[in-house]
Amino acid sequence: MASNNGLLNRWAWRELLHGQIWPVAVALALIITCVFALSALADRIENVLTQQGRNLIAADTVLSTRQPINTEQIETFKQAGTTVSAQTRFGTMAFSEKNMQLVSVKAVDSLYPLRGDLVLEQNGQALTGDRRIQPGELWLSERVFSLLDVKPGDKVSIGNLDLSVSGTLAAEPELSFNPFSQMPAVMMHRDDVPAAGVVREGSRVRYRYFLTGDEPGLSAARDSYTLQDGERWVDENTSDRTGDMLDRSRQYLSLTVVLVIVMAAATLTLTCQHYAKSRADLVAMLKSLGASQQWVRRWLARQLTLLFVLATVVGLGAGYLLEVLLRLPLTDVLPSPLPSYGWVPWVLAPGVALLVALPALGVPLLKLLDAPALAAVQSQAGSGRHRRGTAAILIAIPVGALALWAFDNTLLWSVLAAMAAMIVLLALAGLGLLKLVKSRVRAPSVKLALSRITRNKLASSVQLGALAISFMLLAIIWLLRTDLLADWGRMLPPDAPNVFAMNIAPSAQQDYVGELDQASLMRSDAYPIVRGRLVGKNGERYQVSTDEAERDEADEALRRELNFTWRETLPSHNEVLAGDWPTENGVSVEADIAARLGIEIGDSLTFSVTGQDFTATVNSIREVEWRNMRPNFYFIFDRDTLADKPANWLVSFRLDESQTSLLNRLAREYPTVTLLDLRTMSSRIQSILRQIGLSLSVLAGLAVISGLLLLLTLLRISLSERQQEINLYRTLGASRTRIQRTLWSEYGVMALVSGLMAVLGAEAAMAGLLKWGFEMEVRLHPELWAVLPVLAVGLVFVTVASMLGKLIDPQRR
Repeated sequence: MASNNGLLNRWAWRELLHGQIWPVAVALALIITCVFALSALADRIENVLTQQGRNLIAADTVLSTRQPINTEQIETFKQAGTTVSAQTRFGTMAFSEKNMQLVSVKAVDSLYPLRGDLVLEQNGQALTGDRRIQPGELWLSERVFSLLDVKPGDKVSIGNLDLSVSGTLAAEPELSFNPFSQMPAVMMHRDDVPAAGVVREGSRVRYRYFLTGDEPGLSAARDSYTLQDGERWVDENTSDRTGDMLDRSRQYLSLTVVLVIVMAAATLTLTCQHYAKSRADLVAMLKSLGASQQWVRRWLARQLTLLFVLATVVGLGAGYLLEVLLRLPLTDVLPSPLPSYGWVPWVLAPGVALLVALPALGVPLLKLLDAPALAAVQSQAGSGRHRRGTAAILIAIPVGALALWAFDNTLLWSVLAAMAAMIVLLALAGLGLLKLVKSRVRAPSVKLALSRITRNKLASSVQLGALAISFMLLAIIWLLRTDLLADWGRMLPPDAPNVFAMNIAPSAQQDYVGELDQASLMRSDAYPIVRGRLVGKNGERYQVSTDEAERDEADEALRRELNFTWRETLPSHNEVLAGDWPTENGVSVEADIAARLGIEIGDSLTFSVTGQDFTATVNSIREVEWRNMRPNFYFIFDRDTLADKPANWLVSFRLDESQTSLLNRLAREYPTVTLLDLRTMSSRIQSILRQIGLSLSVLAGLAVISGLLLLLTLLRISLSERQQEINLYRTLGASRTRIQRTLWSEYGVMALVSGLMAVLGAEAAMAGLLKWGFEMEVRLHPELWAVLPVLAVGLVFVTVASMLGKLIDPQRR
């Protein structure tokens, strides 16, 4: 028995080294390498993105409420295993000996912030040692110093409390994205609020409770509290535009990993089929020499076990090195020390390979085991029993595992279903195109190549479909990355305004804009701002209850005053979707609010300004990009409609960090103008965009490289299957040149057709993904039509050239 096992082991090792099983080992190792590197890097990048998102809210999760919560509830949060920090936020007047200014006060405790960096400066030097706000201190943002004309050590009054200015609030983790709700910021300790006497019953105050901890603790804390009206939990996924970026990034990461696995699985399946086909004669010969079914099963099992162990060792080692190399471009993005990716990639990569290999290897080997001994002398003999039940179980195992892992991922299942349908459509379209071309060509080598391709329609359709879907998936991975980055670039372009000047008096508007132009600042048009409400439609008034609970259920646009404006021309960053630009007594309505309130072209809307009603007819529906930091409005009127309404003016412009002195001068010369300095916020968002963009580029590059390697494997297998046919051509007297031309023609035509089919499939898939998966604007990609077919032909020609000599002259092997 021992000698028998030794013989099996030696034979299995020889098969692996010298037989045709090594392409299967390479395909398995590629799967493990790609899955390990992608999952490890994606996990680290997701940790970084999550950390960035949590830094922006200063905690892992935040409870936002209008009323303070009791100490018992805070203790409940702590008992769940979380750390809790409290903040009271309100607006009030700050008084110095020389000036006064409306400011936004953040009253925090000594634990704040739980995430992110709070940078405090004294005498131009940042304080070290994780310095926090202490009772009796008042920290001012840089602009407040000039507005109040104070310096560190001076007294500033907040309500009844006189506080000594401690220093500069240089940076804080929390960012707000609504320029119309921002005021210059100051920070004090929460224990000093009662003495200030500014928070009373009826005051407009927001309370925030910051929590950090592990996920079970955070979940338990959230479950222990029942949200009341006007309250909500905030985390990195609900933090305005950063939440949108993080959510789309995670979608892209998961989709990229799945698409790479799909490409690898397809290639492994074809590789295994080729291996099983190549060993059918050997198995038949062994059976004819007396080998039992059990012995053949053990012989194959030894080979596969050795194969999987070798592929796992090589794949994990290569995956580890690849992940290290992929991190090099991200050195400035990833934090130090790096978040660990833990044990998951080490188990996930071999696990995925095993699940993929079960049907990919199992189904062909079942047929191989059933190869009859008669096949050794009669190749047309039947292949024996076909174990459909066992094959179905092998296929069901990875499908079931995928269903358990992503049962609620609608995007993933939609993509997989679309891919399955698209493989068939692309294969049929490719065969139809080949048939059309065949009837029109005259060159003998091309005609022979087309005849061979179309002779076996099933095999050719499978090969065309596999090539086309592989090229298509590569295109999708790269195009989706490009479109995501382009969308985020439009959200906050490099020239986006970062300062808003509001409440400019009509008499000062020309002078103020002139100051900006004299300083050669990039600015927006100046907009008149009229505060008012939407109160009715088509003669019926909207009913908004005075009861707070019912009021919260009403649309936001009906619960508060809005900013109206008038313009004679359409803003350059808006797009009319329906109707015409407002004419006499007309109003243009933003598309989202029109959809929410059921507003259509021709409706008569009633508005109220300073208690006086007026009507306007809806002449157009506009699409507005709210994320681009430019002045945007729900309602834009014609000039005459708002001509007699009280208005102040708004203009936005862009300042560099070195131009703070200009901003302070404008604040002194125009003291009634409210300046909203969003430079810190803009730089933070742009930094996150750069990090996400670089991360997605690296992942997309890895996926594309992995796909190209798998495509090369697929083509080499396809070419190696031609060896017997080429030997027959040489035996019948075909010249080397004729065979070369036929091969070049055959694979060139297949590459071109699969490239064209991949372009069609990629455009259709991208349209679906952008519209329903990522909720972005659908667009065509003309560059794809020029690049992908050329890439397909080039890749195929390189592969054919690398194998042509060995195929035509086997003795050169």
